[in-house]
This record gives sequence, C-alpha cells and structure tokens, in this order.
Amino acid sequence: MGAKSDTKRHRVIVFSTPTCPHCRSAKRYLEQHGISYVDVDVSRDVSAARDMVRRTGEQGVPQLEIDGRMVVGFNRVKIDRLLGLGRRSEDAEEAQPTG
Repeated sequence: MGAKSDTKRHRVIVFSTPTCPHCRSAKRYLEQHGISYVDVDVSRDVSAARDMVRRTGEQGVPQLEIDGRMVVGFNRVKIDRLLGLGRRSEDAEEAQPTG
C-alpha cells in the first residue's frame, strides 16, 4: 500500500462563517492536503459559537479544532504541526542526494 495508509486520521472541525475569506483559505488548505473536516457555520449555530468562544476566549474566525486542540486563525505553522504536515516533504528533501 502507499503512504496514505500510514497517515493518521485526524478529527478536524473548522469554525467559520460564509463571508470569511480566511475561513475559505483554511478550508482550501485542508482540502489540498487531503484532510477531511467538519465545517461549523458559527453565524447559524449559536451553541457552537458560544462553545468556541468559551474554549479560546476569541470570537474571530476561522478557528480550527484539531484532535481536541484549538487553533485561532489560519495559522499554517500550528496547523501543519498538529496534522504532521511538512514532515513528508522534509523527509523527501533529506532523501535527495546532494551535490
């Protein structure tokens, strides 16, 4: 089997609103990396919005929950770290012969 079978399945929730450009960018980024997620529209789900603010103290979106850990904003570095992204490309670079 390919490397996909070794990839850990992550539980990802994106708290967003339909008019938020950063939310669209975050969701597109996840899709480009083959990461499944649940999209929660906090403009329609008051309970989810209240829970999001309770957990982070922040009202802005996007906010992502990755395996129970909250990420406020479209923070690629933190998203990559929590999802284990980037390691594959770093490993590939290390495997390349130099020189």
